[in-house]
Amino acid sequence: MEVIAVKELSKLYSSRDGSVHALQEINFKVSEGEFIAVVGPSGCGKSTLLKILAGILPPSNGEVRLRGTPITGPRRDIGVVFQSPVLFPWRSVLDNVLLPVDVQRLGRDGHLKVAMDLLNLVGLDGFERRYPWELSGGMQQRVAITRALIHDPAMLLMDEPFGALDAMTREQMNLELQRIWLERRKTVIFITHSIPEAVFLADRVLVMTPRPGCIMDDVQVKIPRPRALEAMNFPEFAPYVHSIRGRFNAKGMIDA
Repeated sequence: MEVIAVKELSKLYSSRDGSVHALQEINFKVSEGEFIAVVGPSGCGKSTLLKILAGILPPSNGEVRLRGTPITGPRRDIGVVFQSPVLFPWRSVLDNVLLPVDVQRLGRDGHLKVAMDLLNLVGLDGFERRYPWELSGGMQQRVAITRALIHDPAMLLMDEPFGALDAMTREQMNLELQRIWLERRKTVIFITHSIPEAVFLADRVLVMTPRPGCIMDDVQVKIPRPRALEAMNFPEFAPYVHSIRGRFNAKGMIDA
């Protein structure tokens, strides 16, 4: 079943120095439960694409449909996780998780068990009364993921959610995210600068060109799941990374 359809999507930003063409004729589709990673050079429009998918930015041309309905603004059936967890320091872990429920007035009573089940899923049972400053960076990001899942969204958008973490924590979070995804099977679009991370996590990797960004490659990753970190050393892993990296030159840009 098709969940996301992006058709002829373009984005122009206006400035005093003229227009900046951020995205140009983006086209792709995502099926129910697929995990899609998006990679590309800095400034290619990855985050702009995610903000349009989230309904935060309007496109200049084209359209995005979620389960057949155009995305024209923020929607309750979309969950978003940013690079920074963006947790309120005066709210406990549980209260941060329940924030979308409070904002959307969905009723706490019906979501308390869901919140506790999710916290157990991400390994934070027993931490529901703690505050963000009492948690590590990885634990804070788990809270952010839980908060994005609390209202059972149709699509989960993740904008470099592990980019600020140290290498070891990042690897652990990759394993955690894979485990959560295997458990819940949410449709995910995951923005990252790391090609190995994209290959490890995704069913498909969309490769973007430099600005104006467009999709230059759609790589299907056929490595069996669940994937252990050791999979990065397997012979079948390297060709995917080399193929994607081969689109970049030595300066980190993508070869035309």
